[in-house]
Order: sequence, then structure tokens, then C-alpha cells
Amino acid sequence: MLGFGAIGRKFFGSSNDRQIKSFRARIPQINDLEPQMEALSDAALAAKTVEYRGRIKNGEKLDALLPEAFATVREAARRTLGQRHYDVQLIGGMILNSGRIAEMKTGEGKTLVATLAAYLNSLSGGPVHVVTVNDYLAQRDAAWMGQIYGFLGLTVGTIVHGLDDLQRREAYAADITYGTNNEFGFDYLRDNMKYSLEAMTQRGHSFAIVDEVDSILVDEARTPLIISGPTDDNSELYRTIDQFIPQLTEEDFEIDEKNRQVTLTEEGNERMEAVLGEAGLLEGSLYDTENVTIVHHVTQGLRAHKLFRRDTDYIVKQGKVVIIDEFTGRMMEGRRYSDGLHQALEAKENVQIQPENQTLASITFQNYFRLYDKLSGMTGTAVTEASEFMDIYALDVAEIPTNVPIAREDHDDEVYRTNDQKYLAIIELIKDCSERGQPVLVGTTSIEKSEMLAAALKKAKIPHNVLNARYHEQEAQIVAQAGVPGAVTIATNMAGRGTDIQLGGNADMRIALELEGLEDEAERAAKEAAIRTDIDTKKATALAAGGLYVVGTERHESRRIDKQLRGRSGRQGDPGASKFFLSLEDDLMRIFGSERMDAMLSKLGLREDEAIIHPWVSKALEKAQTKVEARNFDIRKNLLKYDDVMNDQRKAIFEQRIEMMSAEDLSEIIRDMRHQVVEDIVARHIPEKAYPEQWDTETLQTDVKQIFGIEADIPGWADEEGIADEEIRNRLTDAVDHKAAERALKFGSDVMRQVEKAVLLQTLDHDWREHLLTLDHLRQVVGLRGYGQRDPLNEYKTEAFQLFDSLLARLRERVTQALMHVQVNVEQPPAPELKEPENLRETHRDPTTGENEMLRADEADGPNPPAIARGTDRARINPTDPATWGKVPRNALCPCGSGKKYKHCHGRVATEVA
Repeated sequence: MLGFGAIGRKFFGSSNDRQIKSFRARIPQINDLEPQMEALSDAALAAKTVEYRGRIKNGEKLDALLPEAFATVREAARRTLGQRHYDVQLIGGMILNSGRIAEMKTGEGKTLVATLAAYLNSLSGGPVHVVTVNDYLAQRDAAWMGQIYGFLGLTVGTIVHGLDDLQRREAYAADITYGTNNEFGFDYLRDNMKYSLEAMTQRGHSFAIVDEVDSILVDEARTPLIISGPTDDNSELYRTIDQFIPQLTEEDFEIDEKNRQVTLTEEGNERMEAVLGEAGLLEGSLYDTENVTIVHHVTQGLRAHKLFRRDTDYIVKQGKVVIIDEFTGRMMEGRRYSDGLHQALEAKENVQIQPENQTLASITFQNYFRLYDKLSGMTGTAVTEASEFMDIYALDVAEIPTNVPIAREDHDDEVYRTNDQKYLAIIELIKDCSERGQPVLVGTTSIEKSEMLAAALKKAKIPHNVLNARYHEQEAQIVAQAGVPGAVTIATNMAGRGTDIQLGGNADMRIALELEGLEDEAERAAKEAAIRTDIDTKKATALAAGGLYVVGTERHESRRIDKQLRGRSGRQGDPGASKFFLSLEDDLMRIFGSERMDAMLSKLGLREDEAIIHPWVSKALEKAQTKVEARNFDIRKNLLKYDDVMNDQRKAIFEQRIEMMSAEDLSEIIRDMRHQVVEDIVARHIPEKAYPEQWDTETLQTDVKQIFGIEADIPGWADEEGIADEEIRNRLTDAVDHKAAERALKFGSDVMRQVEKAVLLQTLDHDWREHLLTLDHLRQVVGLRGYGQRDPLNEYKTEAFQLFDSLLARLRERVTQALMHVQVNVEQPPAPELKEPENLRETHRDPTTGENEMLRADEADGPNPPAIARGTDRARINPTDPATWGKVPRNALCPCGSGKKYKHCHGRVATEVA
């Protein structure tokens, strides 16, 4: 029986159907323009760009230009790439232009679709960013689609890892810029650490198209982008606090071994407050906002003493604390615990304390991509996360119909009792497909499981390829050839995105790889024809065998990842099949009580080598996945709530910096700061409505001398008959203004302007970094407020606001003090040197592996000389023996001395044959 919702959809269509219908209504307008565009010469077609830009300047709206712009791009694509946009691709372009997410199945040509919206939006002159998941795709798409843009007179830039600032500025100056999400985000953070507008690389955030939008805005959104650098030396503070920890008794703290945490009890709080107060390190309560950093040091000291054991968790070797891996028992040289814990251990063991890294700038992808005036995205799988896209990014998802109906057969899951039985069944299926010439793609949930399956296939003597998602270009080459008859490819579920699996193999990729360096035109043409004929033959064989068979070795916790894997098969109406194999030992099966199910199946007489196959099992699994997805969404949403607090402050500070860099003269801002400092210190020492005998005029006099360098007889002023606090404030304001004017006259207004800008920017940056560190510490401490029935988020918001207020007050005071005391050599007018931070480290953790992706990018860049792997003894390198080379970066020159890159020489993709 149909529910009311299903009956409504049957009569009126779903909201998605109605959206697509409204976009489809504009297709005839574009198609009617096709003969007109075909009749134009190349020069006349290219001149359309200038015409459209002129019309936009005259007030015409982008939406009114859409039919003509799309028709122009379609004709340019036909002439340059030999590809004509399908009608459904035009719908995709309209969806992107409208600031929505276009869900398009694998092989439907998302890369080509993006050209429509990118071209149209570039006409208004704002920057257009096309965001990809890796450097290889950014370079490939920019070069490939750049032919269309170049033909129409637009410029294209590419942002990849390893570019210098000049190269980045040039790439961002282009009409359309391709790059990875990491690079765009880090460039934004780096720009806001620059000291002049000219040094900044990005030119705004007008329009972005995010490819694989679910991967970037959902999966990667769990971890922020962080730029860190060495902090000030806090070694003495670590040592001082370390002396107090052994004085605590068992009643002073509670240990939570499961979560590796230690917290002070009420007695412990009182004891620590007493000893820290005596040492002059603490005023007031330990948990006052201004003491957050002290609490952080105490907590890490406690953990070092009470949770971490020497010779079990770490050893002391040659005066250094070296971590021991809890799983392997091996020393992890060079690895350090984060967040000050390693420094606390060094203090405990009385060895030299190495400086910790401090966050200098950070941002989440959620907050970076919300900077864009208009945001859109495309992927093969977004509908399951539609509520998250709407909730966090205000992005609607539209599902675009395929150009040709899908012919893939999706089989029900097979569930076995044990993993061993599951893998035996998988290997039998792979063997059968391989013998029949049917290509197989096997998806695993982790690199370890893919390697385990590869070992089993090797034992069964089945040739196969393994994708480990480490080098994206090599990965794309393997994926492109995964449709060859009988090919067996093992991949982690996320690997190879952005590349189609074409039955018979990818002709263009084979031609580029096999004909590289071949100059003779006739020979090239003959070999190219032979490759295309070979691929056509292989495609016919693969089609006859049933197309690509996708095998899932377990269900992922997200339905979307399973759909991505399934979607690899059946591109453009090709036949194909998919099946998932599960066991009761899988992670997801354990979520809904696999032990009880195992006992029940045993009673029913299900043998270990038998499988359950029923649609109900698949539905039950889907419900379990839905629950896990909802939990993960809650985690991301909660993280975002905390980050939003910092984001509001970050935007305020970054906007202030840009205003300061833009201004020629900051003297008015400096004057306002000076006056506010006078107000603040007077209010501090002469409270409102207090009697003169309650005024602390002596301390006020000391503060005035310290901050402004002015000798003022404030106690004498206070003795005057009938004087009020306002009169004292006015006298001080006149005095400091007079001194500031004298200094400006003495040093010259031009020099003073430069000094003011330098001092203001440097002090702002220093205080902002200290503020970020304090917020980090507050974030850890505030979770404990939940035990006192107080909402941690509200506590964090309140205290973060107070800290920001304190930051601004401290900034005003420090800038004023510096400018009232600074000495300038007038004979050599300085342009005060503003140095950007050095030894910066970029971090973005892969949410699935915990690895820093930016370290992987550094490895992949490789040096220009013939590459030798890190840690390899150069003296033992033999150019003729690859076994002596170690691990060579793919983009480096090959150690054999051929002069070619390693990826085009000895690193060329080869099939692993058992």
C-alpha cells in the first residue's frame, strides 16, 4: 500500500522532478541557437566573449545571457575537443549556475558540465574557482578544459602543491582557476598572514564549483586546515609546573584510563591553586578565563606523570623522549605527542624541552567554502547527504537523469558468518569473472584490507592491480585501464575518483603514455590507430562478458561510499553488475548485534560456508548505515558550532588586517586606540561613582608612566578641590596627544605612518596567535563544564567572547605603549621590515587514516635531480639495479639516468602478476 508521500509524488512528481522540468524548459532556447553558432568563424565565435562582457557591464543579468553563453561553450567544445554537450549536461550547467549541487552518475561528463557555469560566471569579471580532490585532477582538467576556455579568449590558472607566491598570484589572476580544496584553503590562510595587499595571492571569492563535493564538504570536513609554527619558549613554565605534580595525593585527581584523561578533584584544585599562587603563577581561581593556559599546562603535566609510563609508553634515549608504538612495540623516532604533552614528558624526565608548534591560522572547509558569494558542486552521490548540504551550506541537491538508462544489475548482499568464508566466496567470484574475461573492480574499506585481499589473490595465482591512493596520477592510469577484459583491480572505496573506467581501456590515456616522445607523425598515426582498434576489440569482449563487475568486500558506514563504488559500473548505458559480500565479523554488522544474529543462525542450521541472501538483510543494513551517518553528521555539526565562534572572530580580525594594509594613514585609528587606553586605565583605577579617597591614583600614575612615558602628578590633581574623574581623563588625553604630536613632528609624518602600520600589524598578529592558543586550551577545558550541568557550547561562546574583548583591549594597550616609546633613527628613515612567520607547517589530516595529506604532497613533489628515497644510502645506489633506489617520488628524475621522470620510466604502471 502506498503512503501519502508516495501517492503525492506519483501524481505531482517529486521536488527533484519539478526542478529538472523547470531547467529542461530552457533547453530549446539553447538548441535553437546551435545553427547560428555553427555558422560563425572561429574568430567570430571567440569574439562572443567580448560582446557578452560588454553587455554585462551595461547591466544585463547573467541569467539572461545563459542560453547564448551555453550555446557558445557547446560549439567551442565541439571544435576543440570533439565533444558536444548533451541536453542533460546543459541541465547540469544550469544547476551549477543556480548555486546548487548537481548529482550526476559516473561517466556522465561532470568535467565538461563545469565549463558551462564556469564560462558564464567568469564573464562578470569575478574569480571562478573549480575545486578538485587532488593535484593530478586539477592539472588534467585545467589542461583538458582549458582548450575550450583558451579558444573563447579566457585565461586558465592551476593551483597545485609546491608553487611559489608569484606563480600562485598569476594562477589566481586568471579568469578561471583550477586547484585542490587544500591549496585554496591554505592560500586564504597564508594571505591573511601577509603584510601588504600586493603580497596576497587570491583576489576574492566570487564563485566556486566543487567537484566530488561530497568528499570535500562532508568527508574532509571533519578535520580543519592548520598552519602552525614554533611557539615562544615555555620550557620554564613546564619545568615549574612539573615540580608541583608529585606533591598531589591520590585524592587530588581522578584517572580515566579508557579515554587517557586525568582531571583534578575539588581538593586537587584547591591544592594546585595554593601552590601556584605561592609561586606567583596564578591570581584568583584556576578556572578563571585568563588562567586557561595554566590549566592546560597542569593537565598535560598530570597526564605525563599519571598516565604515561617510562619504558612502556616512551623511553629516554640520548637525552630525548622517544615514543613507543603501542601496537608494534617499536620506537617512533621523530614523532612527538601534540598539544604540549611531549614537553610535559620532557620536563618530567628532566631532559631538554623542545619548543612546541603553535597554531598560527586555521579554518574548516565548512567555513572556507561559505566565504564564496555563490557556491555549487557536482558528484555522483549527494542525495543521501542532502539535509547536511542544506543545513550547513544552504545548498540544494538536484539529481540529473542519465543520458542513457542505466543497465547495471545490482545483486542483493551475501552475508557469511565469518570473514574467511566471505573472502573465499569473493575469490571464487573473481576467478570466475577473470576466466570469462569480465573485468572486476574490488572495493575495500581500508588499505590494510586491500593488501590482505591482494595476498589471497596472489596465492590463488590471479593477476591483479592494487590501488593505494598514494600517487593520484598512477592511480588514474590504473583506474583508466580497469575495464580491460579479465582485469582485476583492488581499490580502497575512495580511490580513483575523477577518472572513468571505460570498457576495453581508456584510449586517450594509453596513447599519451605509449606514444610519449615519439616524433614521427606517420608512425604516431599508425600506432594510435592500432591502439584504438585494440581497445574496440577489447571493449566488445568485455561487453560480451557482462561489463564491469563491482565487488564490495563490506558495507561502508556511509551509504554514499557504497553507491560511489557501485556507480563505477554501467557508465553511459554499458551493462554491468555489482554485489556486496559481508560477514558477521564486519565493523558495521557489529553495530546491530551480530553476536545474537550468529547464535540465531547457528540454531537455524546455517553452515559457515553458506550465505544469507535476502532484500530484507540489505534494508536492515541500510538502516544501520543511516544511524551511523546521522551520528557522524551530529559530530560534524557540533564541531562546526565551536568553529563558528572562532570563525566570527577570524573574519573580524582578517577584515581589520585588510583595512589596515589598504589604508595609507592609520593615525586616526591609532589616536582612537590611544584615547580608549586612557579611558580604560582611568576607569580601572577611578571607578565610576567612587569617592576621591577610594581612587588608586598612585597606581594610575605608575601605569601612565609605563604605557605613555609621561610624568603626570595624578595624586596632586586628585587633591584639587572639586575635581572629577572626567577632568583627569581629559588632562591625560591632552597630555598623551601632545606627546604623540611631538614625536610625529620629530620623526616626520611619513616615517611615523610606516612605523604605526608596522607596529599595529605585528602586534595584531602576535596577539591573535596567542588568542588562538588560548581558545584551543579553552576548548579542551570547557568540556568538563558538562559535569556541572552547564552547556559546554554556551560556556565556550561566553568565554570566547570575553577573551576576544580582552584581546582587543590588550592590543590597544600594547600598540599604544610601543608607539609612545619607539625610537626611530631619523637620519635613515626606515621602512620597518615586516617579516612573515618562518618554518611554517601545513596540516590537513586524512579523516580515514589520520595521515597528514600535506606530507604526502611534499613526498610526491620530489626534487629535480635523480631522486633517492629518504633514508637511502646514496653511496650504495646502483643506477642499473632498481632494488637499491628505495622509494622514488614519481615526479622526480629516474635514478637510472635516462633523463625522464620516474613515472615515465621505471615507475611506469605495470600489472602485478602473481
